Amino acid sequence: MRYKKEYAPACERNSQVILEKLGTSLSGCSHVLEVGAGTGQHAVFFAAGLPHIQWTPSDRPGCLESILAWSAEAGLDNLSPPVELDLLGDASDIPAVDAIVCVNTIHIVAWQGTERLFEIAAEKLPPSGVVHVYGPYRYLDRPLEPSNESFDDWLKARDPASGVRDFAAVNRLAQQAGLELMEDAAMPANNRSIWWRKRRI
Repeated sequence: MRYKKEYAPACERNSQVILEKLGTSLSGCSHVLEVGAGTGQHAVFFAAGLPHIQWTPSDRPGCLESILAWSAEAGLDNLSPPVELDLLGDASDIPAVDAIVCVNTIHIVAWQGTERLFEIAAEKLPPSGVVHVYGPYRYLDRPLEPSNESFDDWLKARDPASGVRDFAAVNRLAQQAGLELMEDAAMPANNRSIWWRKRRI
């Protein structure tokens, strides 16, 4: 069967810089669940760049065909078939993993989806497991960058439940899930690379 491959220019631009950060955060991990894999471009790029890690992409049903197309073309042994996962729906069919990666998704889904992401982390990740997110964030101690302000307006016009999230609120969810902030780093185009590690019991 031939699958239809979608393409997102942003994935082409940011893949390498994100991979460099993942090389640090995932250094002790063996199996990653990518939440919100979208087109599948990141899954292929990250799995190729981290061959020691089994990579499982996931997203809503409408995205799975493109992920399958990119995966089939790449033919990587460490890239698993995509898993259906809707953060606003059923999230029961999740493999055992020791890390979750979520790129440019938190500002797209409703806040309940972000809450569900960290609930999954609390339920599924072992001690020392990792959650790594990437995207734009608000900070209480400084104004939102003009480009992100415009992006936030666009997001909310498209879907009032979406929008650039407050880092402090997201970090509170992480803390409630038993995660400790390890790094919050500035990235190109006013994005952030943020990752947490699950505390040992």
